[in-house]
Amino acid sequence: MTLEAGIVCGQCDRLNPLQTSACEDCGFELSLQSAAKARISIVAEAETEQPGSQAEDTPLRAIQKGDEEKPMEQARHYICKSCYSPVPSGHKFCGKCGTPSETANVEQEPNYFGDMQAPGKAKLILIRGEGMDGISYHLNSIEHVAGRMEGAILFTEDKWLSPKHANFYYDDTQLMVRDEGSENGVFICVKGRASIETGAVVMAGEQFFKVEQVPPHDDSPNDDGTYYFSSPRKDASFRLIQILEGGGDGMVVHSREDRVIVGRENCDMNFPNDPYISGTHFKVEFANGALQMEDLESKNGTYVKIAEKQQLAHGDYIFLGRQLLRVEITE
Repeated sequence: MTLEAGIVCGQCDRLNPLQTSACEDCGFELSLQSAAKARISIVAEAETEQPGSQAEDTPLRAIQKGDEEKPMEQARHYICKSCYSPVPSGHKFCGKCGTPSETANVEQEPNYFGDMQAPGKAKLILIRGEGMDGISYHLNSIEHVAGRMEGAILFTEDKWLSPKHANFYYDDTQLMVRDEGSENGVFICVKGRASIETGAVVMAGEQFFKVEQVPPHDDSPNDDGTYYFSSPRKDASFRLIQILEGGGDGMVVHSREDRVIVGRENCDMNFPNDPYISGTHFKVEFANGALQMEDLESKNGTYVKIAEKQQLAHGDYIFLGRQLLRVEITE
């Protein structure tokens, strides 16, 4: 393949032979000296549109002093798309045809906008969810419904959420959360020790548990007087039952010495294959005539299902379905 060498006319784009001083079609001058004169003329016209500039700092003065490198370096940043003339950096318009310069838009600082958190109001930050970790939900209205299909806070891909799951609202100035009759409930992280009732549902890692009273012990024989053969059974103050997906019962452990400890290993209930459960995660015990649950400084926390509604504070963690949210309240 043979390549033809020449000079392209800046006016009509015709390829002219080397050493040609003017375009053969339009007569446009092709010499470097003429191009430099054209640049000086363009800069001079552009400077007349900017009153108040210092004469000693203009590109025109620099060219007249023999410093041609500086304006060429500036002009190289942008070429006008209308007339293909060089436009010095920082100029908003082409000095030859007046077309707005794209560099004016590039150099502007972007202004960001968004919903602002009102003083005294709260926001929810998604810590772990359906691929949108870190997104915030500002609670600036009176009520804020969350669910899979209804409300302003939607998680459409979470199959453990009910269509209308929970409602975040203000009681006077206090932030509250209310379970809207959801199938799986609303869970709040327990800090330290907390009192619980019989029937409480607890979440640790990926496991769910319910606390129940031990059924009355019946060791009577059947109708024909035969006793059931079984292992010895000790009295217990409560029992902890693992809840399987679908609502069935899994592992069942009766309290020993009025307590049950749950963790990954060397506990009363062990879950070695759950990566979110700590070595010793939490315990439930019967003390001073009441049931209590205590998080044993686990890494991921222990959560209890709220009965109906719950007051929230700054820094609380909440589980809705598989969505983990943190509460932040401004002063």
